[in-house]
Amino acid sequence: MNRENRYSRQSSLVPEDRLKDLTITIAGTGAIGRNVALQLSSIGAQNLTLIDFDKVEESNIASQGFLEEEIGLMKTTAVVRGCLKINNDINIDAYDTRFKKSHPVTDVLFCCVDKMKSRSFIFDAVQKENKLFIDGRMAAESLQVYTSYSPMTQTSYKESLFSDEEAYQATCTAKSTIYCANIAAGMMVSQFTKWLRDFPLNTYVSFDIFSNEMETRD
Repeated sequence: MNRENRYSRQSSLVPEDRLKDLTITIAGTGAIGRNVALQLSSIGAQNLTLIDFDKVEESNIASQGFLEEEIGLMKTTAVVRGCLKINNDINIDAYDTRFKKSHPVTDVLFCCVDKMKSRSFIFDAVQKENKLFIDGRMAAESLQVYTSYSPMTQTSYKESLFSDEEAYQATCTAKSTIYCANIAAGMMVSQFTKWLRDFPLNTYVSFDIFSNEMETRD
């Protein structure tokens, strides 16, 4: 496939010269992380690392977008297959484990895990070498996106972390929706493409899609 034709509709928005050499990790390939991976594959990311210890279950079909035929697969395996169907030239490493400090630190990390403790662990592991850290959080029909890219924003990100006991506990039947996950992933990838173009980033975005209320911070 001709690369110029493939990316012609986005060439002024997604600079291929910067994107093609970046290394990108997606920690957590569930509702948000799966969609981040597919979107990055679509826009031309070439070097992805996926990390998740979980398998696809029936409950992941409606809420996370996995296919019926993927039930029982490791989530990373299913997402790798989806990414390669979009672009079979991508270099993808997959780890079927929890995030470990021994994992290579990449230029960019999309944090799409469920637990606050995991977010804190991942951020501590990568903050000294990582260039851009984007954290997506979701509960049913509300989402938050935090972005860290400098010493000052690292400090503000740390202030957003709290214990899992303090986190909002949604009921089992109101935890996750595919439409909210898609919006969260889109906002995260949008932050990434703005960073590629050296545009100012929001360190915090929250959006309640039920009430259509949004808040942003620079």
